[in-house]
Amino acid sequence: MEKISLHELQFFLEEDLFLIPEDKQQLENSSSQVVQPSSKSTPAEVQESQEVYDSPIIEEEKIESEPIQVKGSFSNGLLIVHEEEELNAEVMDMLVKMINAVGKSMNEVGMVSSEILEGRSLEDFMALNAHTILKFGRISHPVNSVPAIPYEVYTDRETQYLFADSLSQIAEDKMMKRKLWNALQILFNINK
Repeated sequence: MEKISLHELQFFLEEDLFLIPEDKQQLENSSSQVVQPSSKSTPAEVQESQEVYDSPIIEEEKIESEPIQVKGSFSNGLLIVHEEEELNAEVMDMLVKMINAVGKSMNEVGMVSSEILEGRSLEDFMALNAHTILKFGRISHPVNSVPAIPYEVYTDRETQYLFADSLSQIAEDKMMKRKLWNALQILFNINK
């Protein structure tokens, strides 16, 4: 390793350096074991200052964000994440029928819109502890990093995911409804 003088170090270090008593003792102990430099090199003189600088210890505070607000009781771990800010009556009716058809009740389900998830981390999302996640439409959130194929059930540890098109699109397209129903039958083990 190349030896650099204190004068040369000032060009690399932008901040002031301070020698604390513990490090000074350690340096003194280790310097007694170091071979003294040859007479060809000139030792750099260091002036020791008796000033003591107290720097306040700043504890890193873990900023806890508010939990994600979920509509519904969310008692059975089934979370519906949807693209639309608000679901119109026709779409909501279709969703209620689908949830009832798989043996669940809308009273047990939790619902979150993409607007609520915006700017939230994946950790915030996972803190909801959902066991089954139905994601409808495009959501601007890290949950999209889950490698789920649309209309196919994807399981990651204890959580099952089903990604599909937006509820508004599904409500208007019979083929999408059929694809969603087939995927829901697999997800909820329904044999009809």
